[in-house]
Amino acid sequence: MSKVKDLSLSERGKAELAWARINMPVLAEIRKRFEKEKPFSGMTIGVALHMEKKTGILLETLSCGGAKVFAGSCNPLTTDDSVAAALAKGGKIQVFAWAGQTNEEYYSCLNAVLDGKPDIVVDDGCDLISLLHTKRKSELAKVKGACEETTTGIGRLQAMQKANKLLLPVFAVNNAYSKFLLDNQFGTAQSTIAAIAQATNKLFAGKTAVVVGFGWCGRGIASRLKAMGASVIVVEIDGTLGPHESGLQRGLSALYDGFRVMDLESAAPQGDIFVTATGNVNVIDSRHFPLMKDGAILCNAGHFNVEINEPALRKSSKGVERIKDNIDAYRLKSGKTLYLLSEGRLVNLARPSGQGHPIEIMDGSFALQALCCELLAKGKKMPAGVQDVPKEIDDSVARLILRSQGIRLEEPTGEQKKYSESFEGGT
Repeated sequence: MSKVKDLSLSERGKAELAWARINMPVLAEIRKRFEKEKPFSGMTIGVALHMEKKTGILLETLSCGGAKVFAGSCNPLTTDDSVAAALAKGGKIQVFAWAGQTNEEYYSCLNAVLDGKPDIVVDDGCDLISLLHTKRKSELAKVKGACEETTTGIGRLQAMQKANKLLLPVFAVNNAYSKFLLDNQFGTAQSTIAAIAQATNKLFAGKTAVVVGFGWCGRGIASRLKAMGASVIVVEIDGTLGPHESGLQRGLSALYDGFRVMDLESAAPQGDIFVTATGNVNVIDSRHFPLMKDGAILCNAGHFNVEINEPALRKSSKGVERIKDNIDAYRLKSGKTLYLLSEGRLVNLARPSGQGHPIEIMDGSFALQALCCELLAKGKKMPAGVQDVPKEIDDSVARLILRSQGIRLEEPTGEQKKYSESFEGGT
């Protein structure tokens, strides 16, 4: 029997990329067309995304379309060093990312991405776009537009737009219906549960799990935890915060999906595992920690590490110990211990326990990114502000995914089209 070969860092990354590539048929089809048409010839694309294998395939796709690609991470803990090394060694993509960056190093890398003078920007969380609108404002004139990947980033963009500070057209890729279904509901759910399991090696069945926020991400997480045998409590707000439906309607939806619904003070003493997915700040706060069980596990599936008030948790503790990768034990002054996963950052992406969304999910999400970048490259005239992904792109990606699975849907007849059209416009 032959000996298993030990791979170097970049060789491991190359193998990771190869595994992702063969499982991303939608991007493969787009890449094949990009190689022929070169829609990004002479252009530079600046990217800030979680630097791991699926992102690597998107970067390859943009590069095959003729783009010079400058890429950094959008989170200090989510870079896979082996993938970053493999992409950098390939020579076609400029990579500015490594695992465990300090905040200063993180922003230095974002600035390095903008040093490439991009024509198009792809962002996740809006840090790169925000930097471009503040400290790098003089370089805005060259940028045709941008794409934003996540809910938190869209919220920041909408706030900029409301204040008349958003000076670029930005496709809200996160808001494409295909992405709501794929990435937010199914991808976040599976990757979050997988990361918690990997970090803790704990059983979900028989536990009480508290999911804070019942948007697309939260409802996916809650449904999967329920399927794993957990008793699930959903926490929502009374009213509306941000550009989405009211927490009242979300609470009703959770109730009629069979979950217990309550406020966090009522849920805090009952939970064994807490997962935040709101996109807001301090949703688990100082008043909640004393109410929790000894040994409760806290984690966050929102983009920024602000949903769990870690400074307040630290202040109420007599000490903090890193007991294993991605788990810190906070020894409360009361004698209880609470466990925070991944420093309160994205639990499903913080390495080594987080690997991000499943490959097939990101195939669809990054197909949306690639096609929106192509539309910007073609010089489509759009006003500054947050722009919806065109329905034809949204539908095209859904069709490509179904086709890659060998699925063909029913074609409507002429009679059916005519009947449907008769109701348009209130007739």
